[in-house]
Amino acid sequence: MDMASNNNIFSQMDFGPLTEFLEQDDITDISYSNGGQVWLKTLSKGVYQVERPEINNPFMEKLAFQCSNVMGKTFNMAHPFLDAESAELRMNFVHDSIATNGIACLIRKTPAKIRLNKEKLIDEQYITIQLHDFLMKCIEGHCNIIVAGETGSGKTELVKYLASNIKENEKIITIEDTLELHLDRIFPHRDIVAMKTNNIASYTDVLVTCMRQNPIWILLSEVRSGEAVLAVRNSISSGHHILSTIHADKASSIPMRMYSLLESSQDIEQFLGSIHRYVQIGIYVKGYFSKALNRFQREIIEVCEFYVDEDNKPMTNILYQKSLDGKVTLHNPTQVLLNYLSIGNVFLPEDTFSLGEEGVGTDTTAGASDKTLNLNVDDPFKMNEEEQTLSATFENTIAPPVTNVEVPTSSTINETANSLPTNNDGITYTKIISAPSEQSINPQEQVQSVEQPQVQTQVQTPQIEIPRAFDDTIINNVSDTL
Repeated sequence: MDMASNNNIFSQMDFGPLTEFLEQDDITDISYSNGGQVWLKTLSKGVYQVERPEINNPFMEKLAFQCSNVMGKTFNMAHPFLDAESAELRMNFVHDSIATNGIACLIRKTPAKIRLNKEKLIDEQYITIQLHDFLMKCIEGHCNIIVAGETGSGKTELVKYLASNIKENEKIITIEDTLELHLDRIFPHRDIVAMKTNNIASYTDVLVTCMRQNPIWILLSEVRSGEAVLAVRNSISSGHHILSTIHADKASSIPMRMYSLLESSQDIEQFLGSIHRYVQIGIYVKGYFSKALNRFQREIIEVCEFYVDEDNKPMTNILYQKSLDGKVTLHNPTQVLLNYLSIGNVFLPEDTFSLGEEGVGTDTTAGASDKTLNLNVDDPFKMNEEEQTLSATFENTIAPPVTNVEVPTSSTINETANSLPTNNDGITYTKIISAPSEQSINPQEQVQSVEQPQVQTQVQTPQIEIPRAFDDTIINNVSDTL
């Protein structure tokens, strides 16, 4: 990276020993703190420390004063925070009057390039081919998509990749408080307007102007405030399509996370209903060190569909879920999403992921344990693997005290993966079909009232807890008891 040409604002600054880190594309963040500790964040290795004695407090103080002069700002005890950004660099300094163990600095690189492509995503196990093609159809069908994840998980990079697949004749407006997307520089020939909020122009002001520009897509770099949440809701409810990011621990919690950012006491049911109605897709991206791959790994962990049912109740359908042991669970999208896509002239089959009649599939490849999940399609929240693991018996229920007790037993038919189709991404799915059978117990004796010369005793039938599934021996014992 040529610092002089790509970052004209900082061309007068001397980055000294930091220059080697700024020139490496693999490095995304440079952190300095604690009187000489230098930590790097990279795409391949994650976070690690380097020893650079020449990078110390005096050098970083000099760099901070250079930055303040270039930006025309003041950096001292009266103004202990300094933010500066250029086309591809963002810096934040904290004065030692606040950072008591010495000046602190973070330098984040925001290059005007798209680091992701389909081949890289597949090769690095970031996503499966099936899910990739599905998300591309969602972009083509104008789905509103919000990407969730932790800091540094790659949310913005994924949004940039998704945005790169938007049709060229569809106008895009980006709204950011810090420059990260750079789509106007990546695609200089396209109809893209880049807007930046500041102390003068708030999200609300920029959004009003944005509407008058007649965009098809509105890209918000990150939803991090109540004002940004309202901007997202107002954008999608007015018929525009959005791509944005948010900090959340999973895709299904995105609506509730947005509600928690609101500063007003808005009705929660009404708000969640509007988000589930207008946001179609939520994606959760995670970055972690993979022991299996022996490198820092970023990948999509969860994709879910938001919708409201016929009773206007907010619903969530987990389309894709991957555990850290490599097991993948898929659900087909609901008819609500398929109908929405068809409006945008995108038609997908009901069995979108080729899962068969059950509409549920699990992957037992790529290091996953050879275990089949019995997942509830109607209630996608019951996705916990341990809770859904097929077991020999079911939970016991209490039967009412009746003379004829029907005790259902269950036999499970497992159709092996060899009899099911294998998808293009090499994932084989197992289908579960339950065939219940019934058995009845008819007690031969009924206890009736017994009359004696001077005593009349009424004996009532006792209430017996009968399990839903048991063997013939237990049935005979219960019969003898009755």
